[in-house]
Formats: sequence, structure tokens, C-alpha cells
Amino acid sequence: MFDGLYFEHPKVFFVLFFFIACASLCRMRLPSFYFPHSQQFAKETLGKSKLLFLLKWLSIVMLILAFMSPVKDEPYEIAPKEGYDIALILDSSESMSSQGFDNTNINATKFDVVKNIVKEFIAKRENDNLGVVVFGAYSFIASPLTYDKNILQKVVDQLYISIAGRYTALYDALAQGVNLLKNSHAKTKIAILLTDGYNTPEATKIPLHVALDMAKKEGIKVYAIGIGNQGEFDQNLLVKIAQETGAKAYGAHNASQLQDIYDDIDKLEKSEIKTQSFTNVKYFYFYPLFIGLLTLMLYVYLMNKRGHE
Repeated sequence: MFDGLYFEHPKVFFVLFFFIACASLCRMRLPSFYFPHSQQFAKETLGKSKLLFLLKWLSIVMLILAFMSPVKDEPYEIAPKEGYDIALILDSSESMSSQGFDNTNINATKFDVVKNIVKEFIAKRENDNLGVVVFGAYSFIASPLTYDKNILQKVVDQLYISIAGRYTALYDALAQGVNLLKNSHAKTKIAILLTDGYNTPEATKIPLHVALDMAKKEGIKVYAIGIGNQGEFDQNLLVKIAQETGAKAYGAHNASQLQDIYDDIDKLEKSEIKTQSFTNVKYFYFYPLFIGLLTLMLYVYLMNKRGHE
């Protein structure tokens, strides 16, 4: 508790020598009275005198320590929340149930792999405000923008294949991601759109050009990721979305490549947050002050009581 403690006014300590000098050189002179049985009287008052002496000097020392103002500096840093606002748009259609995407765990589905990699990405974005959009035959906001990474990771954990239907309403998902970021006041807004297929026309309600215009109007860069083997996802569409919004398109044929893609996006869109350092000064003068006043009052009380006796 008292590690790193120091005094704001250490020179006040020299006042103690003034009291010591005064006690030695400025003793009170009182007339002497001689009466019988003085030895017995001295024995009875000796204990009280020692107690009074202790209380007096304890009061003086404690009050001087209080005036010296013992303090302790407790430095801390604040990282202002000025990072990016990021929408994670995840495909949960039926095709995400295929296995073999991860060579180290062939029984894991594409969606299982995506969830694990996305959770790692969330953990890295310490200063960013993130939200999740899930889509299939329709799209919905699974989590609004939040700085709470633990809650966001739990939300991702709860997602499952076909939670939003079997098909792939890709254009609607893009528009939903824009809706998530629409009210954001961040300087940089990005969306990471991940899919393993082609847009399903019968499930789509919003045209592509409308979704793209919405994204460009809000200044949102859309990083588009396709996962699966060659031809399993619409590479041309993803390139178009990324180029028109000033971002980049990717293709991943396995889990390792997908991890590299999220790492690359993490580096490309790294928010530089300048932390502000502060020092909290904690004062401890009230401890010796309390003890000093308590012993002083006890000293005065015993002195008055002794006088009456």
C-alpha cells in the first residue's frame, strides 16, 4: 500500500528539531514545595508522566508528518476510443456446412472455421467498434456496434448454419452492413464481407447498384472475401464490390489462406491510437493527522484530569 510513498513538503520535518530544542532549553520553571512522603507521591505520578510524555511527542510527530503531506503517484493511461467502425458480414447459408476447408481439422465446417478466425480478428481490434451482420436467404444485425469484445465473441459463438435461411442474399447483406454503419461518426468505416457462393436472385430484394451506392454514400470500404475452391464463389462480383468502394477483394481456398487474409486486412486498416498518460496523486496525510489529533486530545484530557487531582 505504501510502496512509492514520498512527502510533498519534506522540509517541514525540521520543525521537529524546533520542538526538541524548545523542550530542552525552554523548560517551565515552577516554585518548589517540600512536603513529607514525597517519594511515595513520585512513584504514583511516574507512570502518568511517562504516558503524557509519550502522547505529547506522538502528537507532535504525527502532526508534523501530516503537514509534510505523504503522497503516492499512481500513473495510468487512457486510450481514447477513436478507432475504426467495422461491420463483419458473415455468410451462414447452407453451403457453409461443407467440410474439409481446414486441413488440420477436416471434420470442421466452413462456418466453424470462419467463426474461429473472426473471433481472433475481433480480439486484435482493441480500439475499434465492431458489429456483426449475418445473412442467408435474408440478413439481420446479430450485434450492433460495440467495444465489448467479449460480448461480440459470444454472439459469434451462438451463430449457426442457416440461422438466416438456406440461400445467399448477398446484395441485401451488403445493404444491411451499410445500415449497421450508417449512424457511425467514425472517420474510417469498413465492412468485411465473407461468402462462399453466388448471390441467389430469388432471395434478393435490393439490387446490387443500390447497395453499392449506399456504401459509397456512407464512405464505407468493403473488403470482399470468397472462400472455397475455384468457381464456388463469384470472384468477379467480389472484385467489383471491393473496387467500387476503394477496398480489396480476396479468395481463400483453405483455412490458412483465410487467416492470412484477415491478418492482411488487420494490417491495412490498423488504427493508430495515441494513449494519454495521467498521474493520480493519492494523499495519505489524513492517517497521521487523525492519530495526531486523537493523541493530542487524549493528552489534553489527561493533563486536565491530573490538574484537578
